[in-house]
Parts: sequence; structure tokens; C-alpha cells
Amino acid sequence: MRRLALRLVAGLAASVLTAASAGAQTAPAGAEPVHVHGTSTADAWQWRVETNIFAGYNRQARKFTDFDAWESQNWLMATAARTTGAWTTTVIAGGTLEPFTLADLGSPQVFQTGETFGDAPLIDYQHPHDLAMHLGADTARAVGRARLTVGAALVGGPPIGPQPFMHRGSAIENPQVPLSHHQLDATHITHGVVRARLEAGGVGLEAATFRGQEPDEQRTDLDLGRLDSQAVRVGYLRGAWDAQVSIAWLTRPERLSTYDAERRTASLAYTRTRGARTFAATVAAGQNREAHGNLEAYLAEAMFRPSPAWAAYTRVEWLDKDILDAGFHPVGVGHTHRQSRVGALTIGGVKDVASGPFGRLGLGADVTTYRVPANLQESYGRPFSMHVFVRYYGRFGSGAAHRH
Repeated sequence: MRRLALRLVAGLAASVLTAASAGAQTAPAGAEPVHVHGTSTADAWQWRVETNIFAGYNRQARKFTDFDAWESQNWLMATAARTTGAWTTTVIAGGTLEPFTLADLGSPQVFQTGETFGDAPLIDYQHPHDLAMHLGADTARAVGRARLTVGAALVGGPPIGPQPFMHRGSAIENPQVPLSHHQLDATHITHGVVRARLEAGGVGLEAATFRGQEPDEQRTDLDLGRLDSQAVRVGYLRGAWDAQVSIAWLTRPERLSTYDAERRTASLAYTRTRGARTFAATVAAGQNREAHGNLEAYLAEAMFRPSPAWAAYTRVEWLDKDILDAGFHPVGVGHTHRQSRVGALTIGGVKDVASGPFGRLGLGADVTTYRVPANLQESYGRPFSMHVFVRYYGRFGSGAAHRH
């Protein structure tokens, strides 16, 4: 399978050169440019800037430890697309101020794991995302009835998992990162990606080679290195439906581990807007196959906006966490880690107090309760968490960008 992934990456990239030399059919007039909806004018740039900012109070309560923080989760993404002749070029740049608006240790979150702080595994904290979250470009053209896209990114997402949580319609109002983030979509800020995609009739085949290790603890630099990992994804995107299955071979993804891992995911998303009402839902499953055991995760989340001023959201997760034995093990230590099957249920809502061409400003709150496994009850008891926040969402530009 891993050799097949390498062949797909090379084969899809080579198809671009073949199409160019053969004079493949160009996109019809008025076709949508990659990532940007709306009519495109040749040699004219279409652009969009989108941002989502949460700022407020986060309280996490568990046995022996109650911790809270005033903090801000946030992101901004700018997209520009231009069609010249047969080719459509898309440039994407995105980032976050979380290195400055979250504590160095991260955002308190019961049962969250992934990445490190002080050369120790993070537990009960969500790490800040890197300052640069996306720096890349794609180019695409029609090949017969299909569309071929190739691209590269200093920072970007290889084809693994569902749409990243921060851009999902089902999670757009929720300030909290899913506990299943590192089993589904944590690679959305990968440093170093070369990718290719071939799609027709709503079905797409993607492949990529990329740097497998997660970013280091310095959140303002670029962690570039050898492209040593591969991923393949098959997706379906038509109308309100967005489905995918993917598999990735990750070379030493955890900085404290000398082992490789395999990540498998599947997801189905549905988004529908009718008048002032919007409903979005996502179900997803992921599995990390590691040297010390397999870690599975299941997620279901939804957002319902019954009117322009109100939104409600929920998230349910059921997943395996490596909390009791997290840390570094030398090569050859092959024992199975003690896993903890945890559950979480979040319910929340947002009331917009102002809206207009400038965007939407709202007040929100949520609560989360947890299912605690027997091997963590002594240390966690009956945890509980809550958020109270102000949310600002804005989107501006000459076109509405496609789902990334």
C-alpha cells in the first residue's frame, strides 16, 4: 500500500505534464476556479479573506485539579485564484495568533493529548497552533471531463481525514478542539507537502508526500525537512454531501517516539442552507496504528442555525487515549500501552448581537461532560468543563472560497 501511494503521487504529478503537452481540453467559460465559487474572469484575481475569533473564559474541572484560562482561539485564511488560459492558480495563506493568545502550555482541556511541551507529552492541554497554518499554491486544469490539480505548500494539509475542524460547518461555532483531533485531522498544519488530485463527477482521488513529524514547540518558525510520509484519499463531494476515506503512512509523527504510525480515517458530512436556516453535521472515525497499540476515535457533531441570530451546536466523541503510558520509549520496547476509552458530550450555543457587512459578533457558551474509564476514575473523578466567549466571524472578498 505504501508503494502504491508513492506511485499515485508520481503518477498524478506526471499527468500534468502529459496533459500540458497533449493540449488537454480547457475548462468551459465561466467555470468555477479552484477553491473559489463564482464566475471567473480570465487574468483577473478572485479573492477571499475569512476569519473566526473566539475570546473568553475556559474552565476545566477534574479531581485534584481545577484549571481555567482567559484565552483566544482564532484563525485567518486568505485565498486568491486566477484563471489564465487553461490553468487556474490558487494561492492560500493562513495563520493564527494562538502562539500569543494561548498560554505556552496550551489551552486547558480534559483528556486532550498530542504534541509536547518542555519535551514532555501534553496531557489535559490542547497545544497552540503554529503562527503559519497555511502557505501554499495549487494549479489546475481540465483533462477531458476530469480536472487535475497539483500543488505544494510550505505549510498545509495532505489528503488525510475530513475537512479540518476549524473549517467544518458542523464545528464552526465551537471554540473547543475535538479530542479526536490527532486521530482525524491534526495534519492540517503539516510543514512540507507536495500533492496531486484527479476528480470527475464529484469523485476525487488525491495523493501526497509530506513531512510526517508534527510541528515542534516553537510556534513561530517553519519546521521544514525531508518529505518522508505518504497519504492517499478518495473523496466524494456533490451538493450537500462530502465523504472521504483516507490512509496515511506517517514517519515518526510524535517527537518523543522513534516509531512510525499509520492513520486511517473515514467521514461523511452534510451541509444544507435553506433561507435563514443552516444545518451541518459530520460523522467521522479514525484509527492510529502505532507500535504500542491501535487508538480508535469516533466523532459526531452538528450545528443548527434556525435563524440568522441564533446557532446551536453539539459534539459527541468516543475514543481511545494513551494517558497512563504516554512518553518516550527506545526502539525495541514493544509493550502494549494501557489505553483509556473516554467519552465526551458538548452542548452549546451562540447568539449574534450584531451583524452586517463587517461580519457577525456573537456571545456564546457551552458545557461538556465526560465518560471516565475505570483506569482513570481515581485521578479524574467526574470532570466537567465550560466555555463562555465572544465570537467574531467575518468573510470578505470577490468570491466565496470552496471548502478546503
